[in-house]
Amino acid sequence: MIARVAYLGAAVAALAACSQDAEVSRAVASAERATTPYAPEYLGIGTRLLDGDLVAFDVEMTGARGNADVARYAECAAARYALIRGYGFARHVRTAVDKRGEVWEGDATYVISDALPDGLATIDAEVVVAACEENGIPTI
Repeated sequence: MIARVAYLGAAVAALAACSQDAEVSRAVASAERATTPYAPEYLGIGTRLLDGDLVAFDVEMTGARGNADVARYAECAAARYALIRGYGFARHVRTAVDKRGEVWEGDATYVISDALPDGLATIDAEVVVAACEENGIPTI
């Protein structure tokens, strides 16, 4: 029994150390992003209607700090597209990001709808477009 308690204590200590290491890693990455100059160049947006309300967005940019910047550009495109089509919402299905040389490419799929769709990855198109405009991210 004492051996099990000691083993359990060691396991808890190891997990706590991993958690602290992960927190430190996130803090370092956040600090690096904050000090890295961010000068994106948005190269274009393509749209493909896949089926009914399912739409794919192809985006290209340079100067991205990572996948999240490319995904955000695609989200901005999806939000504006939804508004143009008379819808107020979209639900994110998937985003694939690839980097070729200095060019980041994103392929994102969204479902657009006039009512708030089910799911966790939903966006209010008007709110997202306003945020994109405020942050200088182009939309369609």
